Amino acid sequence: MKVLVVGAGGREHALVRSLMRSPQKPEVLAAPGNAGIARDRVECLGVPAEDVGGIVGAALERGIDLVVVGPEAPLVSGLVDALEEAGVRAFGPSREAARLEGSKRYAKELMAEVGVPTGDYAVLGSREEALEAIGRAAYPTVLKADALAAGKGVVICADHASAKDAVEMFFTERRFGHTEVVLEEFLEGEELSLLAVCDGERAVPMAPARDYKRIEDGDRGPNTGGMGSYSPVGGIHREHAEALALAVHQPIVDELRRRGTPYHGVLYAGLMMTADGPKVLEYNCRFGDPETQAVLPRLRSDLLALIEGAVRPGGLSEVSVEWSDEWAVTVVLASAGYPETSSEGDEIRGLRSIDSLEVELLHAATAERGSRLVTDGGRVLSVTGIGATSEEARERAYSAADRIQFDGKQMRTDIAARAMIDVKA
Repeated sequence: MKVLVVGAGGREHALVRSLMRSPQKPEVLAAPGNAGIARDRVECLGVPAEDVGGIVGAALERGIDLVVVGPEAPLVSGLVDALEEAGVRAFGPSREAARLEGSKRYAKELMAEVGVPTGDYAVLGSREEALEAIGRAAYPTVLKADALAAGKGVVICADHASAKDAVEMFFTERRFGHTEVVLEEFLEGEELSLLAVCDGERAVPMAPARDYKRIEDGDRGPNTGGMGSYSPVGGIHREHAEALALAVHQPIVDELRRRGTPYHGVLYAGLMMTADGPKVLEYNCRFGDPETQAVLPRLRSDLLALIEGAVRPGGLSEVSVEWSDEWAVTVVLASAGYPETSSEGDEIRGLRSIDSLEVELLHAATAERGSRLVTDGGRVLSVTGIGATSEEARERAYSAADRIQFDGKQMRTDIAARAMIDVKA
């Protein structure tokens, strides 16, 4: 079987690695892939993930049996629809189902309709309307661009002044294009990421994870695409994850099937575990990044079999997913200037020094420049440590991360520190 993984990040490298571990022994290709995927002797096609026509053409030309779509932009653009029209099986939601991530407003309205718990919200269509709304808001409050923003379109506003700055960014600078803005209630508690594989009828939860969105330790600084993650999460056992999926994933899957747009693929729920129970912060329509880097190394079932089941209506009805008891801690290394900008061309050193360590190194924004490996964007690498305890996994991840060097390297030093406290408690 030939499987094409679409995307170029750490998530896609994790997917490639997991698919290569399948007992079915598929031939795995990537488009466009990255330098690390190529170093794994996987053929990388020179087609950008956002090039819908190019991906379809490449899949037909290379005789691809199954396409696994990693990033959200091609899903929202209708890549799965185009592949299926061409007769190529694809793992991921249709354009209509992917609106769950493409529009914060649509997701909020759908949650309200089916009774999924979430924070209160209002939709703001203009600068004037937004300025009036933030004048009445309780602080802290949250403003979100109603568009894809690579995890950076969310601003947590501590006071009226910071909210006003955010309004100017959204409506005057138009940093995320001409889009509405969703004003949301600020929810307090512990965040939880729960992915579920969906076959249009059923949502099967994967292992829970916790990620870190802010650039700096202590959850300070601007939002990023994610600076680290860990799995499992203390107190969230299999039965708890299944109950959460019934409450926040299954109602969405049921409603989309009723509407004639069944959801096939991964449905990611970003949850806040509040004093009043779990509430959904957002839905994503694909594997999370960097959660995937911490979740998939713990998967003992065949990822390819799960994906094939999700493509078929009802194909997951008899599936039970098995997980290792080990812990996984993922630390992301980002380039200088991220998330506002990113640095390219900085030589990456020290990779050979981690070969003997029990970690999984995954590439994202890297490139080969002659004999040198260099940075090529914002989030450059992720290092995942595996261990019998959270302390062991964390120590391994940071031991490796400290040995890797490039100019301007950024990384948080508190990834999974909370996990150690939770487990001991």
